[in-house]
Amino acid sequence: MGHGDECAPTLLDAASKAAASNTNTGAPPPEAFRHCQEGGSIGALPSWYCRAAGGNSTKASGPQGDQLQLEATSESCWQLWQAVRAKRPLVHCITNFVSMDIMANVLLAAGCSPAMAHSLDEVESFVTISSALLVNMGTLSSDWVAAKKLAAKKAVELGKPWVLDPVGCGATPVRTASCLDLLACRPTVVRGNASEVLALAGAAGSSGVKGVDSTAASGDAVEAAKSLASKHGCVVAVSGEVDYVTDGQALVAVRNGSPLLTLITAAGCSLTALIAAFLVVAPGQPLMATSHALAVFGLAAEEGLQLAPRPGPGSLRVALLDCLHLMERAAVVEGARIEVVS
Repeated sequence: MGHGDECAPTLLDAASKAAASNTNTGAPPPEAFRHCQEGGSIGALPSWYCRAAGGNSTKASGPQGDQLQLEATSESCWQLWQAVRAKRPLVHCITNFVSMDIMANVLLAAGCSPAMAHSLDEVESFVTISSALLVNMGTLSSDWVAAKKLAAKKAVELGKPWVLDPVGCGATPVRTASCLDLLACRPTVVRGNASEVLALAGAAGSSGVKGVDSTAASGDAVEAAKSLASKHGCVVAVSGEVDYVTDGQALVAVRNGSPLLTLITAAGCSLTALIAAFLVVAPGQPLMATSHALAVFGLAAEEGLQLAPRPGPGSLRVALLDCLHLMERAAVVEGARIEVVS
């Protein structure tokens, strides 16, 4: 498969225009949420809010080199979460068979509308009516890969955000090549485990993957993620014990979640779908959207583990959905652990 320019133009132009038009630095006023409920996006959000250790503010460069103010608060995490619920975006998911059930249920619990459609004959139509696209590389066949590329190209053409989940990248030559083909279609965000990100970036020694599971810690893939983000003009999220998010310059760590999530099949796939939903309400701000989605999903897992009748993966799977649906402001504002690393 070729890795050429057939998926250009990129989403970067649309993103930069949206970022440039967003000059607000305060919290979103009530009318922003009314606009969101009426089908708009929460463009009045500040360029970037997060909760930093010690309550300090800092600055970091955005994907277009803009200086984004990093505010020391997690309030925007709750605001963005509420915006997702208010907008109820339709998220088009081209995903693997194993993940379809939990992914659809995670999106529903979050207040979104999932669409699981992978037919080559209709993916362009579904992208057209959807708010965001998720492309998951778990189920791999020639027809599916063709449909994924067609959908990605359509999303770029329409200026809609799309997320790539390079499941199992590095496991086989065909899978790696297919992931690289989709990467050439310029996703807004790439979300994978450390081994997948290392393989996608072509890092030395990244071939030792274990199927779709990671054999590396998330911190091991930070530099590869930065390189990948810089080269392809996207945001890259590396999930693990600590989640790292970068646009190639800024680096954010999210310290929410539970080790038991690794024992729930397709939990990471579902997280990627939630990222797609967050991108809808934060146009031009993929670093913020991705970090906040990671925090909310991780918080739901933490709360779910506390509420589960037994501390096991089966109970957590059910409790995760309940906590996503019922999560309250205090849990997000007090519990989101998002740190600006650099």
